[in-house]
Amino acid sequence: MAKEFQVTYDCADPGAQAAFWAAALGYRLPAPPEGFPDWTAALTARGVPPEHHNDRAAIADPDGKGPRVFFQKVPEGKTAKNRLHLDVRAAPGLTGGERMAVLEEEATRLEALGAKRQYRLEPNDLDEGIIVMTDPEGNEFCLD
Repeated sequence: MAKEFQVTYDCADPGAQAAFWAAALGYRLPAPPEGFPDWTAALTARGVPPEHHNDRAAIADPDGKGPRVFFQKVPEGKTAKNRLHLDVRAAPGLTGGERMAVLEEEATRLEALGAKRQYRLEPNDLDEGIIVMTDPEGNEFCLD
């Protein structure tokens, strides 16, 4: 039987990373626990000091199909290329110029959210073409 899993990111600003990736993937931030108007009130009621309110965050697929993505604050910064990255499937089933036009449109949308374009690989005999980007904290991902 297949196991459920979540993707976990170490980062400096979990709240900002969660907001970026929620917008990038069409995911949602979870609602605060019942009886609380927001997460600040819930964390305060649980005795979490204000300086730790942004130590972690999570997002989830609203359809319940994709994995949960969890962001946790760590003291060290990113120092090298990711050994694991996300391929954001922005143009499934498309090929050639149509595919690359859709990927360019998505790259522009994500740049407005804080992502940075790294480079574009053109379609060839072995690959349909991708755009390599980084999220606001420099984690690599591909628009595929």
